[in-house]
Amino acid sequence: MNTSPRQKILIVDDEPDIRELLEITLGRMKLETFSARNLGEAQALLQREHFDLCLTDMRLPDGTGLELVQHIQQRDPHLPVAMITAYGSLETAINALKAGAFDFLTKPVELPRLRELVSSALRLPTAGGLSTAIERRLLGDSPPMANLRKQIDKLARSQAPVYISGESGSGKELVARLIHEQGPRASQPFVPVNCGAIPSELMESEFFGHRKGSFTGAVEDKPGLFQAAHGGTLFLDEVADLPLSMQVKLLRAIQEKAVRSVGGQQETVVDVRILCATHKDLEAEVSAERFRQDLYYRLNVIELRVPSLRERRDDIEALAMHVLKRLAKDTGQAEARLHPQALEALKNYRFPGNVRELENVLERAHTLCENRTIEAQDLRLSEGNCTADGAMADLTQIDNLEDYLESVERKLILQALEETRWNRTAAAQRLSLSFRSMRYRLKKLGLD
Repeated sequence: MNTSPRQKILIVDDEPDIRELLEITLGRMKLETFSARNLGEAQALLQREHFDLCLTDMRLPDGTGLELVQHIQQRDPHLPVAMITAYGSLETAINALKAGAFDFLTKPVELPRLRELVSSALRLPTAGGLSTAIERRLLGDSPPMANLRKQIDKLARSQAPVYISGESGSGKELVARLIHEQGPRASQPFVPVNCGAIPSELMESEFFGHRKGSFTGAVEDKPGLFQAAHGGTLFLDEVADLPLSMQVKLLRAIQEKAVRSVGGQQETVVDVRILCATHKDLEAEVSAERFRQDLYYRLNVIELRVPSLRERRDDIEALAMHVLKRLAKDTGQAEARLHPQALEALKNYRFPGNVRELENVLERAHTLCENRTIEAQDLRLSEGNCTADGAMADLTQIDNLEDYLESVERKLILQALEETRWNRTAAAQRLSLSFRSMRYRLKKLGLD
């Protein structure tokens, strides 16, 4: 006989019919329900009882559901709250998500959607294990990293779309994975996609799938990325690289929570949480009319900025030690040590490529060093990015301008190639170069 206590749900709504519908539905899910007709009753119940989930209407006789969300955030931030809003009140729902709500429902309440939301909320990890798990994956004790971990912890307990901003190589995909892995969708797929690496003519098929015979080469039915991520998270990396025509279709898929395969006649309902990232200034892209404003507002419900490595220099030593341990394990060699001068050189380097560049620098030095000691010269850092205070090098110290400019050009091209897995077309697009110009530069720099 199962004697474990039933999970408790607080229902807050002034309409008796809605309360009764929610009570019956949740009762059939073997959940214990408590009901409140207004904000005051809800606050009194929260003081007396511990709840596992709160469902609240937006409009209450003595206040708003938003006030209740804020009240709970202050007193019990790990209690998930779902907002019930009138149909079409998207702005209200977004404000609730920004305030800390877990998710939202629209009236009339669809029971399958209600059951799905409740089940998802009750799968949230307990508060204790979140921060520890994030600390193991996201290294660094600097204030910017402590703040980032705190934000990830909070966002993992929400279903709000998150826009992750930050420079190339700063770890945006790792942040997205942590948000996914620490949330209720952790057991479902995490599907990352580099929007800048998909040819424009294949985008619709890649995102939404296609039916056999829908175009030349479609020899069988193929599900798209939305279908692959159903129940989980779709991470749109470099989302600013999407062409405007694809942005329209993506917006519709997010709004309707349904997609239609190329060549298909019917839409398929999809349940995905959208996380996106780009190293570009998305707001500037909107101003330049290269990115749709309506899509920007749907994706940028909450912005999470990942700090550059320059902003957390105190973490460089811990990151370097971690990378060297991993390299020793991967190669089966004794762990290399950093000479104090090498460590100082790393701390005084600008790292335009951030953590990814640090890993590449150490991997190269690990191979070149003698006697398992990495000297400063083994790092082969670009002098143009080395200063005592992390600022750009003084141009008056450059002996040969042509050589300096060529070294900068080489570095930027190599960085673009590494970020696009040596896809020359995608790298050229990232640098705003024609493919012909890119090919010329590769040949000139001996990188062809």
